[in-house]
Amino acid sequence: MPSFDEMQRAVDQLRAGGIVAFPTETVYGLGADARQPKAIKAIFKLKGRPLDHPLIVHLGETTDIRGWARDIPEIAYDLADAFWPGPMTLILARGEAPDEVTGGQDSIGLRVPSHPVARELLQAFGSGIAAPSANRFGRVSPTRPEHVKTEFPKGLEIILDGGSCEVGLESTIISLLEEEPILLRPGAITRQQLERVTGRGIQAPNQNHHVRASGLLASHYAPDTAVLVFDQEAPGERLKALFDGRRIALMCFDDAFLKTAIETPARVRMPRDAAAYGQILYSTLRALDSEAYDLILVEKPPETEAWQAIHDRLQKASHDSQHLLASTSFETPHSIRS
Repeated sequence: MPSFDEMQRAVDQLRAGGIVAFPTETVYGLGADARQPKAIKAIFKLKGRPLDHPLIVHLGETTDIRGWARDIPEIAYDLADAFWPGPMTLILARGEAPDEVTGGQDSIGLRVPSHPVARELLQAFGSGIAAPSANRFGRVSPTRPEHVKTEFPKGLEIILDGGSCEVGLESTIISLLEEEPILLRPGAITRQQLERVTGRGIQAPNQNHHVRASGLLASHYAPDTAVLVFDQEAPGERLKALFDGRRIALMCFDDAFLKTAIETPARVRMPRDAAAYGQILYSTLRALDSEAYDLILVEKPPETEAWQAIHDRLQKASHDSQHLLASTSFETPHSIRS
């Protein structure tokens, strides 16, 4: 835990319009005073983030959503009572907030994090902190303080050390702008959990839903190394021909995955529990990325509700690598589906 002096220095930095990296239970964030447009613009510049890509405002308590949002439906308080503090973001009608936070939209993303360092910072600061993940835009999110230092060796003075993030994946995002709740981004809080609280079906976005929110781009959460996802049943000999001559790392559930098809110097065994997998997914991708492999192959996880967030992140991480399959004569391996 940061010392009192470290926390006070972080608060002073925020009040002065500066940026502070801090841990949440999901990932580390780059925080700035959500009421200061100039400070928010500094986040976009540091990350290389498009200005129309909205930020999530982190709050100390549920009651703090008043003012930031308007016309708050009762279902918002039901969800907040169940999951806040915790890894859930609510998209609500925008109240008093700068355009820089919302990307110019008439909506705003709000959440109350549970990490003790984040909660202490928010209490000491006394207002909302706008905070995207503490990484260059589109890259793998950081789950340890050293990841943040690697991303930003310059230009970031304060990184509050809260150890490894407990969840390791970004928050579940649910939009309450329509009559029915819409799940925009899966996370540790699953659709089934949301439905048990709301007593309603949680919808998937349709073509008429144009709200922009964090992490919705087709390509995101991606390391520099190409990532591809395969079923165990993928044809071994064809894979061997395709990846011959490349340095390959495998992320798999056991040593049997593609053992007869590919000889590889790295075979990382991943947990069969979805929560444990999510906690180490980004740190594993980062570690393999630092070893300069040509390709990271990931064994496809189970297609159950508990794994939906993992599927979403892997699909986005591998999106820009699918071109590697375009010149092959065999069918594309079973792709991740969220």
